[in-house]
Amino acid sequence: MTRLHSHLFRILSILLGLFILVEVNHPQLSPQAQLSVFALLGLCLVFLKYPIHSNKSLQILDLFFFLAVVFCFGYVLIQTESFFQFSWLNGQSLGNRAGLEHALDHVVGLIGLILVLEATRRAIGLTLPLLALAFLIYAAYGYILPDWLFPHRGYNWERIVSQTYLHSQGVFGIALKVMFTYVFLFVLFGTVLEETGATGYILNTARRIFRNSTGGPAKVAVISSGMMGSLSGSAVANTATTGTFTIPLMRSTGFRPTVAGGIEAAASSGGALVPPIMGAGAYMMLEIVEPAVTYLEIIKAALVPAILYYAALLLIVHFHAKRIGASAGDGDVQERPPRPRGLVFLVAFITLIVFLILGYTPFRAVSIALIFVLIVGAFSPTTRVGPRAMIRALEKAAHGGVSLIAAASCVGIIIGVVTLTGIGTKLPSTLLPLAQNNIILALILLMISTIILGMGLPSAVCYLLMATLVGPVLSDLGIVPLSAHLFIFYFGMMSMVTPPVALAAYTAAAIAKASIMQTGVTAFRFALVGFALPYAFVLHPEILLLSSDIFAIIANILVVLLGIFPLSAAAAGHAFAPLPTYQRVFLLAAALLLFLTPSGDARLYLQGIALLIAGVIAVSNYRSAHQD
Repeated sequence: MTRLHSHLFRILSILLGLFILVEVNHPQLSPQAQLSVFALLGLCLVFLKYPIHSNKSLQILDLFFFLAVVFCFGYVLIQTESFFQFSWLNGQSLGNRAGLEHALDHVVGLIGLILVLEATRRAIGLTLPLLALAFLIYAAYGYILPDWLFPHRGYNWERIVSQTYLHSQGVFGIALKVMFTYVFLFVLFGTVLEETGATGYILNTARRIFRNSTGGPAKVAVISSGMMGSLSGSAVANTATTGTFTIPLMRSTGFRPTVAGGIEAAASSGGALVPPIMGAGAYMMLEIVEPAVTYLEIIKAALVPAILYYAALLLIVHFHAKRIGASAGDGDVQERPPRPRGLVFLVAFITLIVFLILGYTPFRAVSIALIFVLIVGAFSPTTRVGPRAMIRALEKAAHGGVSLIAAASCVGIIIGVVTLTGIGTKLPSTLLPLAQNNIILALILLMISTIILGMGLPSAVCYLLMATLVGPVLSDLGIVPLSAHLFIFYFGMMSMVTPPVALAAYTAAAIAKASIMQTGVTAFRFALVGFALPYAFVLHPEILLLSSDIFAIIANILVVLLGIFPLSAAAAGHAFAPLPTYQRVFLLAAALLLFLTPSGDARLYLQGIALLIAGVIAVSNYRSAHQD
């Protein structure tokens, strides 16, 4: 960015942060006007952050895009908000002239759609804009499609523009609403905590806990990435920040570059699964899951799977470290992390959780927690967030959040087309017969679809797409709605470590200076439990604490815990001693039996076989280790 661009970016970042803080807590504008200002500021920041070309003479085009965004999104604000009633076309607001829009409305809407597509292309790449473009073409030419491609009567461009841009079912719909109401505030919460040094406290604490443990730096990466990832919700951003510290540390104690990168990517990708923040996923579920659930119900359901995921990851890391003889390392760790930073960190999380329990909405709870952080941080010069630090936090939040604003706007286009054409009901009617008598097959189809859609997309955006497209399927499969939505969300996260497009793994590979594909495959192996857990909690929702039967909850959690050992040993190739290939295969099969056996008469029988297999191999491996 040029100096002018940098100054302008900083000013707009401050405006964006302040606008959200004020409007979310004390709204003055109508909902569509709020979102139009939010998108206006967000897309302007995108065009500043991602110039069209490194050649400065070509960057004059960015000014054109910038002004076009101001015009198109400002137009929606003016034609919606009653303060500008004197300028309304035909004397009616944009919402009230639905179906009778002016020609200027359609022209502005068409340009606005092009701007959204271009901003998304710059921010996250071609995948999502091409998908949105395909949906727009489908909306226009659905009448020429064969029966197996869900034909419909087709719509003219004016109707498509009205649906996807001018009204509240497209760009200014649920996706952008979630980003505005919840996500950006939590991104800002994370950057303010970073300015206080509280995120450094996480790293220091983890280093102190695992100081003398085999493969300690890798375990530090697992814990710190999980906690920080809950704040950001972005596997790629989390990998880029914590990975710059943890990956060199792992390499210095004996981990190969591809393994160091794979561990960091697997740990970072699970961060958004960790309550109480969970990136953006929990807030989207608040708007989408039917019947409606509360925020506390979501984080309660997500708690045990998150613990199991990181327990398995720690175990895999431990076995792998034993296998390669990695040292504990990290002898220069501080004995005690600085107390003021620890206090700020504890105040932040305790305040957030307490106000959520008291029934406050998530955005109000995080706003109050933010105030507490600033007050408590002010008592020590090491944690004080002054005006300059606050500006840095707002700017960092903008850097981290603008790509999500563009992506959410683009997803809005797809959701608008889905609503317009009715494909949201046609697709389930085709998929349902394929899996009606086989719940495992249905889940496999959902998994494959989610991973494919998740390639190159932020995980929260992937979840939103899948929930929109297959939401009606979920209610017809006899699956508990919340567990089905968590299933989709998990695989949206796992797409970050699933080759060939494993963005978190590729980010880690760049830091580790390792092979991209090898790092991706390694990350996939370390995150293997993330591919088994969703099946377990869909088949046995007691794991999500959705049952009132405490004995059933304990029994199901114990079964999964027992499955973690053989799965971790199989993934690492080591338990008490190195495992030959045939033992790894048997252990993997035993783990899958424990995870995936549906309820029924044969369940205990199959799980007993699995435990017997795992036990025999464990004893054999233990004897082998002690004979050596």
